[in-house]
Amino acid sequence: MRRASLRRVGDPFMRKSFLKKLTALVLAGCMLLALTACGAPGKRTEGKYPFKTVRMIVPYGTNGTTDLVGRKLGAALGRALGVSVVIDNQPGASGSLGCRAALDAPRDGSVLLFAADSLGTQRVMGISDMSYDDFDPVYAVANDVKVIVVAKKSPYQTIEDLLAAIKAAPDTVQMAYTGPGGSGHVQALIMNEFGYSPALTAYSSGSDGIVAVISGQVVFTNANFSTVADYIEAGELRLLAVCATERMEKYPDVPALVEVMPGSEKLLSIPYTPLSLLVADGVPENVQAMLRNACEEAFRDSEFVEFMDSNSIEKLYEKYRTVEETRAFYREWESTVCWLMADAKATAVSPAEFGIARPAA
Repeated sequence: MRRASLRRVGDPFMRKSFLKKLTALVLAGCMLLALTACGAPGKRTEGKYPFKTVRMIVPYGTNGTTDLVGRKLGAALGRALGVSVVIDNQPGASGSLGCRAALDAPRDGSVLLFAADSLGTQRVMGISDMSYDDFDPVYAVANDVKVIVVAKKSPYQTIEDLLAAIKAAPDTVQMAYTGPGGSGHVQALIMNEFGYSPALTAYSSGSDGIVAVISGQVVFTNANFSTVADYIEAGELRLLAVCATERMEKYPDVPALVEVMPGSEKLLSIPYTPLSLLVADGVPENVQAMLRNACEEAFRDSEFVEFMDSNSIEKLYEKYRTVEETRAFYREWESTVCWLMADAKATAVSPAEFGIARPAA
């Protein structure tokens, strides 16, 4: 009987049936292990975050202030998380293309957005329907102060010289900027408020505008300091003023613009190039908390701190410590800037259409 039973098991038909059952059991076991590791649908991040690679979208081209600060933050953030943070430049339409890509990405923390100020003006400019409200702030990170520079061969030796020329010949002294709605445009509108009307000449990027000043195509620009620091050091550009209420520690002899434009304190006191790390609304709270903790470690990273200090970049993360404080800052910023632009008839839509309150008198 035993030999007959052995012969039946060894029969080709029986062997084939046995292998099928064994294969089915193995596949079922693998599926169970996969489900256990991955968790239920919609909870991809549980037990997995941070992923091996995190993508940070910078909605502008390379070598601008958003890109430069974003890359330094990305490197420090990667060291804090222990993963690779890849910078993905997606320029176009005043930053709206990259912002849209971040908003449409999976909401699991795998895609971050390092945005500049244009996210707060896109709606009123008619560029997109997005705003800070579509994202959750991880941190307001930096403000790269605006400065006024001219070429080394410029006849204007001081900010008083330049302003006098603009006052004497309105709409003729050419200023490079990156287009409507950006920080350069807003700074020009502030100058308009005090009787100075430069001739605005748009360039596709801040770096192109800087080249235009150096080559003599335009007279001046109000660039972010980090993008012109090396040119100033090399003597290619002359620093005339800091567009703020205080002088820079690095250049104590260069006046703040408020010193030559009395009454501009309120308008010059806010950061006009706020750079923020955000995620699309709906990214799990535990992932956001992990990103905030990683940022706090990144903000202590020696390479990141040295970059911020050497470029005189304001550390907004020291000023706005919580999500609630950051959201309040965005509301105040949108109120000030959007109504400044609207009153100058530089918007496509009134801020009131979006419930943006007019700033208190």
